[in-house]
Amino acid sequence: MVFVKVREGESIEEALRRFKRECERNGILKEIKRREYHLSASLRRKLKAQEARRKMRRSRKRRPV
Repeated sequence: MVFVKVREGESIEEALRRFKRECERNGILKEIKRREYHLSASLRRKLKAQEARRKMRRSRKRRPV
């Protein structure tokens, strides 16, 4: 759970910005998006394999030869 206390002299907009940053750091938005809809186990494995292949391709491109 993310808590942000409004500091003295701090505007609501600044506190809201800090709150959003903390949510991003804690991965809350990522978790919400992940739980937004149900994925079957087989589809989850398929997507995970696709992501792994994509990361491998990207890492090969970045490596100097």
